[in-house]
Amino acid sequence: MHNLLTLTTAAAGLVATASATKVPSVNVPACPRVGSISYSKSVPDLTPFPRTQVDLCYTDTSLELAFTAFDEVNYYFNASQGINDDIWEYEVMEAFLYKGTDDPKTYVELEVNPNNVTYQAFVYNPSKNRTAGAPFDHFFVSDPATDGFSATTVLNKPAKTWKSTVTVPLGIFNVDDCKAKGTQWRMNFFRTITSPETYPNQTLGAWSPPNEASFHITPYFGHVNFV
Repeated sequence: MHNLLTLTTAAAGLVATASATKVPSVNVPACPRVGSISYSKSVPDLTPFPRTQVDLCYTDTSLELAFTAFDEVNYYFNASQGINDDIWEYEVMEAFLYKGTDDPKTYVELEVNPNNVTYQAFVYNPSKNRTAGAPFDHFFVSDPATDGFSATTVLNKPAKTWKSTVTVPLGIFNVDDCKAKGTQWRMNFFRTITSPETYPNQTLGAWSPPNEASFHITPYFGHVNFV
């Protein structure tokens, strides 16, 4: 009985800890209307960060994302990099996507850089926070264009912005055509900033900033509802 009480108390503590993580939420309508989020806080210090916006909507077959980076200075990328290379080492905007309401162990990581190069992979993160020594793996989408992914990026250097419009096929999340309405998701959105002078050091920003300088802490993923 003592052991059972100890386990019950410990479990209650874990639930309390998890519920203490307050995360943002957004409702996402069918296109052409959009749900918008923006963020301007760094990870993990919550200091000012260049404003970043994401507009979201869904079609019968896809999730549509429009990332806008404001106050951009460097537009820094490696021109030799291609699809699924380590573009996250430079400047990117990112989305972590999971269909469901739990803190996920698996999710899609999507990135795009100012050169319109994309990165798309399924992530396996069973510790939910990339614990040292725990499994952590990526399974890349090897032919994103054929699978229905696309991206278009426009740089506006006089306005100090860049914008990437990205299409993500809903079928990879087991959402059948015309069945997106009413689904519930966990997502987070990030941006990295660096320059030729500061590389490889980066400044990180997030919609739902984790408490460590890591994007792979899934209890911080926000709630997203397709309405």
